[in-house]
Amino acid sequence: MKKPETKQNVAGEPQPSSFPFAKLIPIAILVAGLAAAYAFGLTDYLSLTYLAEQQQGLKGFVAANSVLAALIFMAIYILAVALSLPAASVLTIFGGFLFGWFQAGVMVVIAATAGATILFLAARSGFGGFLRDRLGSKASAFAEGFRKDAFGYLLVLRLAPVFPFFLVNIAPALFNVKTRDYVLATAIGIMPGTFAFSWLGEGVGSVLDAARASGESPSISQLVTPQITIAFAVLALVAAIPLVLKRFKRTN
Repeated sequence: MKKPETKQNVAGEPQPSSFPFAKLIPIAILVAGLAAAYAFGLTDYLSLTYLAEQQQGLKGFVAANSVLAALIFMAIYILAVALSLPAASVLTIFGGFLFGWFQAGVMVVIAATAGATILFLAARSGFGGFLRDRLGSKASAFAEGFRKDAFGYLLVLRLAPVFPFFLVNIAPALFNVKTRDYVLATAIGIMPGTFAFSWLGEGVGSVLDAARASGESPSISQLVTPQITIAFAVLALVAAIPLVLKRFKRTN
């Protein structure tokens, strides 16, 4: 039976090695940030209702301070993803509405990748090995996929909007995925969905105006326009990509 690792104290006597709690600092900071966001009600500002109420003011600020507005938007997006706030889709719609679908798509890809990477590195540093050892056979399918082709496997997970975004951000931290592979697969994999939601956001202005005029809160069910229909058609195609890839592998 393998003995636990030991360290020597000043006197040269062996002593049991302790858990490196310093590695938990990054993840502890993110957890504290998430708690603070909910405690101060910051999530209330990440909604279609807030966008409907403030659309003129936000549009005016962007027009007068285009660079600053872009930097603020990206900073908020990075924090939202790193803290795992359930606001990625709404923020992408915000971006499309405020900056146009193409500029917003580019900014979101960069910001979402940065935020996801922060969470990935924090999770890997804090408890990657600890959870991997305890999950054992329960995570064997994920482990096998990442072991054979970490980049390709993660790319499929990103392309298929099936698993929660934050879960796919953390899962690779348990399986020794290289940071380079993680960043590239994330950036490429989120592009289709990101640009679809950005396009959706660019066409949402008329829906917000109608909701405000009627005194109702805007909802996804109201967002039925040609642009939005095309956006969801694109997302449906994205969801079908893993099936196509799987069939392609079987025939080769």
